[in-house]
Amino acid sequence: MSDRIRILFNRIAPVYDQLNGWLSLGQHRVWKQMAVKWSGATVGDTCLDVCCGSGDLALLLAQQVGLTGQVIGIDFAVEQLAIAAQRAQHRYPMPPITWLEGDALELPFADNHFDAATMGYGLRNVTDIPRSLKELHRVLKPNAKAAILDFHRPSNAQIRALQQWYLDTIVVPAAQQFGLTEEYAYIAPSLDRFPTGIEQIALARQAGFATATHYPIAGGTMGVLVVMKG
Repeated sequence: MSDRIRILFNRIAPVYDQLNGWLSLGQHRVWKQMAVKWSGATVGDTCLDVCCGSGDLALLLAQQVGLTGQVIGIDFAVEQLAIAAQRAQHRYPMPPITWLEGDALELPFADNHFDAATMGYGLRNVTDIPRSLKELHRVLKPNAKAAILDFHRPSNAQIRALQQWYLDTIVVPAAQQFGLTEEYAYIAPSLDRFPTGIEQIALARQAGFATATHYPIAGGTMGVLVVMKG
């Protein structure tokens, strides 16, 4: 992944959770719970959270798999990983979580290793989406699922206009309070570049997944791509 994106996510790490709450109108926790459910993670599983950020999805996975399971949260932003590790100690003192610095385009794991995986707000920011999906496919066990959560541009023109207004008048000015205007101004162009749900399904099939379904939520401003390895 590019150094520019790495620097960006290291810089926003201290306020990442707070700004995510504003960006999602406080709903991101519900969406993350949905993603974990769709991943199919269960007690005793070995799970991966790619682009784990400050650890929300990894913590939810850890609660799902219990003390007999294992969760690895991987991210290329060390500042995010430090916050994730700190939060884990406070919120869930003995989670089976390993925090690892690494790249979504070159996952440091053996083939067919994980029972389930999640990825939250990461696919939109990788520099090579097909390669990222192929790596995710490689490390999953046969019949394992992954749930990929991210912001989207809604197809409805009115909702899309409302989303843009919210980004321009609420999110970016809020980021400005923390001196992060430039960092959060990247969101709108990243949404414009991000493949639609239908395009993501096609990319997932090309990466080798046997099934791929995209669930639009929140009026299409958010979506979860659920994929299964054959």
